[in-house]
Amino acid sequence: MTRKVCLAQNPEADELLADDMFALLTGMLLDQQIPMEKAFSGPKVISDRLGGFTPSLLASTDAEAFATVMATPPAVHRFPGSMGRRVQDLAAAVVEQYDGDVTRIWADGDAKVVLKRLLGLPGFGEQKAKIFLALLGKQFDVQPEGWRAAAGAYGEDGSRRSVADVVDEGTLQEVRAFKKAAKAAAKK
Repeated sequence: MTRKVCLAQNPEADELLADDMFALLTGMLLDQQIPMEKAFSGPKVISDRLGGFTPSLLASTDAEAFATVMATPPAVHRFPGSMGRRVQDLAAAVVEQYDGDVTRIWADGDAKVVLKRLLGLPGFGEQKAKIFLALLGKQFDVQPEGWRAAAGAYGEDGSRRSVADVVDEGTLQEVRAFKKAAKAAAKK
């Protein structure tokens, strides 16, 4: 059975995310200050432009050449320079700390250990790490002991608050509505 992912809302990009956990992690890294679909389409765009998508390839690509990959229209991210450096830093961390195997981040240990490893990655703060942990648990059956509690509200069953909850166009709209309401409430 093939896993179905609907984060990029683009079948080819979503297929890469479903099959390549480093692509999924990179999409999560890119998911800031741009629409979620664009962020999670980023790994496919990078892969097409580089001719592959592995931590070692991204980490070893010349920084200037990678900046061009990120900035070539349509740019992969709103901030192609800084996000390109972050993507390469993430790839280097996966190569150096996990021998290029991103799944080693969550292969053993309880959720607190996994969360600590995610927090140790370039570009992953507390919120992003918790959302990614929830995404792993909800959509990828990666469920270390205590994952829901460690993911906080993002791990709640049936919630519609983050990318972890997006499984189709309908849930994407529910997550957007939740975020819009939360933003409005924060302004009051």
